[in-house]
Amino acid sequence: MSGQVMPCSPQEIATLFLFEKLTPEQLGRLCGEGRVERFEEGPVYTEGDPATCFYVMIEGTVVLSRRVGGDDVEVSRTSQRGVYAGAMQAYLGDRVPQTYTNSMRVTERTRFFVLPAQSFADIMREWFPMAAHLLEGLFFGSKNTQRAIGQRERLLALGSLSAGLTHELNNPAAAAVRATATLRERVGKMRHKLAHISQGQFSRESIADLIEIQERTVERVAKATALSPLEASDREDELSDWLDDHGIVEGWRIAPTFVQAGLDTDWLDQVAASVSEDLLPGAIGWLNYTVETELLMDEIDDSTNRISHLVDAAKQYSQLDRAPHRVVDVHELLDSTLLMLSGKIGSGVRVVKDYDRSVPPVPAYPAELNQVWTNLIDNAVFAIGSTGRDGTLTVRTAREGDRLLVEFRDTGPGIPADIRSRIFDPFFTTKPVGEGTGLGLDISWRIVVSKHHGSLQVESEPGDTRFQVLLPLTAPEPGPASDSASVHDTAEETA
Repeated sequence: MSGQVMPCSPQEIATLFLFEKLTPEQLGRLCGEGRVERFEEGPVYTEGDPATCFYVMIEGTVVLSRRVGGDDVEVSRTSQRGVYAGAMQAYLGDRVPQTYTNSMRVTERTRFFVLPAQSFADIMREWFPMAAHLLEGLFFGSKNTQRAIGQRERLLALGSLSAGLTHELNNPAAAAVRATATLRERVGKMRHKLAHISQGQFSRESIADLIEIQERTVERVAKATALSPLEASDREDELSDWLDDHGIVEGWRIAPTFVQAGLDTDWLDQVAASVSEDLLPGAIGWLNYTVETELLMDEIDDSTNRISHLVDAAKQYSQLDRAPHRVVDVHELLDSTLLMLSGKIGSGVRVVKDYDRSVPPVPAYPAELNQVWTNLIDNAVFAIGSTGRDGTLTVRTAREGDRLLVEFRDTGPGIPADIRSRIFDPFFTTKPVGEGTGLGLDISWRIVVSKHHGSLQVESEPGDTRFQVLLPLTAPEPGPASDSASVHDTAEETA
C-alpha cells in the first residue's frame, strides 16, 4: 500500500534515534534516496510480499502481526518515535529470502521515513562495513547454532527414549527367559511323573479319566479370572485344607498354583473321584505340573506379546516406513509416545488419558508431532519431579471448532508470570545447566505453528500448568521447514 509522499526534512529525521549521530551529508543522502510518506489508518505492507522498503516511524501508531494458521497474531503495538520495521535483512542480499516477515498496519494517521531496500543495503555496507559484517555473522551464526543445538536436542531425546525402550524391553525379555528355564524344568518333571504313573496301579479307565481332567484343567486355566487378594487368600486356605485332608504332602505349596489357575475344591473332588486314594497324590502332582506349564506358557506368551507391542510402539513413534505427511489419529501418536516414555515417567507420575475418541483424524507430520509430545511430556514430568512429590499428568483431546485440541496438564509448581512470555524463546530454559538446551519448546512451537499451521499456548498457575496444541482439522498447504522464522523471533524488528 502506498501513502501520500511528503517532503523529507533532514532536520526532522535527525531527531529519530536511528539517525541522531549521522552527519548532515549522510542525512541529506537519506532524504535524497528516501522519502516521507503519510498513511491513513489501515495496512502498510503484508507478510510474505517482497520486502521493498525499510520503514522508520516519525509519528503515529503501528501494529505488527504474524500469520499463524488462519489468524493474524499481534506481536507488537507502539507509538514510540523512531521504531523501525520492514526490509531489515536487505543487507544480506539473496542469501536469505527478501520478503516481509510480518504485516504492518497503522491505527491512526501515521508518518514514516521510507528508504528503498536497495538503498538501505548499500548504505549499511558503505557506512557501517564492520557493523554489517558483525550483523551477518550474528544472523547466520545464530541460525547455525540453533540448527546444531536443535540436532543435539533431538539426540538427547533419542538417547532418553532409547534408554527407556531398552529398560521396557528388558523386563518382558528377562521374564520370558526366566519362564522358559522354569518351563524346561517342569516339563522334565512332568516326563518323570508320567513314567511313574505308567508304572503304577492306574487302570486304563483311571488314566483316561485323568487325561480328560487334564484337558479340562488346561481349558480352565485359559479361562481363569483374577481374584482379589482377599478372595485368593481364602481360596488358598480352602485348597490347602482339602489337600491336607487327602494326604497330599506340602499342599500349601500347590494351593497357590491351583488358585491362580482358577481351580477349586469342587474340581479337586472330581479328580479324587477318578482315581483311587493311594494314587491321588500322583494324580495331583501330575495336574500341578500341567497347571504350572500352562501358566508358564501364558507368561511367555504375555512377555513376547509385550515385546512385540513395544516394537510396534517404537515403529509408530519413529514412523518408519510411513509417509512423512498423512492423515493420522493423534491418539495413536500420543499412546506410542507415552509408552516410549513410560520408563522416564516413572511411578511417581500418574498418567490420566482424557481422550475424546469422536474427534476425526488430522493431516499432519506424525513423526514431528511425536517430537512435540515428547518435549511437552518431558517438561511436565520434570516439573512434577521438581516438587519432590507425586503428581498427575493429564493428556486431553477435544474438538474446538475447526481445530483439534491436545492438552498436557501437570500438577507441577507452575511457570512464573515474569518468564511465561519467554518460554518459547530459543535457548531459554529453567532447567539446571546440562539438563536442557532451551530448544525443546522452540522446536515444538516451530513444528506446530510453522509446519502444521496450528498454535501452541500455555496457561499456568501453581499446581495446574496446561500446554495446549491446536491443530487444524483440514489439510493446509505443506508448511515450510521447521526451522523457519516464527512469531517469537522478533530480532528482525523493533516496532
